[in-house]
Amino acid sequence: MADNQLTDSKVGKLLDWAYEKSINGIPGSDTSYELAENFMAKHDSIDKAINSLVRWQNTKSATSGFLTGLGGLITLPVAIPANIASVTYVQIRMIAAIAHMRGFDLKDDQVKTFVFVCLTGQSASDILKQAGIKAGTALTKQAIKTIPGEIIKSINKAVGFRLVTKFGEKGVVNLGKAVPLVGGFIGGTVDGIGTNIIGKTAKKVFI
Repeated sequence: MADNQLTDSKVGKLLDWAYEKSINGIPGSDTSYELAENFMAKHDSIDKAINSLVRWQNTKSATSGFLTGLGGLITLPVAIPANIASVTYVQIRMIAAIAHMRGFDLKDDQVKTFVFVCLTGQSASDILKQAGIKAGTALTKQAIKTIPGEIIKSINKAVGFRLVTKFGEKGVVNLGKAVPLVGGFIGGTVDGIGTNIIGKTAKKVFI
């Protein structure tokens, strides 16, 4: 039975995998850096570029079953349905692109943790508050760098726990039955709403 349970550690592996792919790329798909540069090239301010990226990503998330389409190219590190993995990847790539636009270094572990925090959407400020960090109080590049490793670990743990709950609420996580892909995706519902909230959260976190 244990194999079919979604656990913090499986979610952690999925997040690390999605983050690595968003920075280093998946064949046929832009990296976070490329995504950020494309949108910045089209707009005269970072804010406009970010808003435009979030809008574009919203329509994209709801329709793109692209990970399942890539099939054999991608080996997921854990037994997680491809639809969950693809939503997570698309959203992490968007958040990382926003962080990059704001000048954060995606290779920093602290920055990576904050990208994961944004995935929790409306729970983000609670998770940060519990760690003694006020979201929206200019988390500058310097401020993020000085957060101790212990706190980063506890934030990662809280994120994993929250995402296990979130995926569970979507009813998509009895891993024994990989979810049938409705129209190539989890009926598109995961996402239109989720992606918008996550995009707004990333705008607040990466100032």
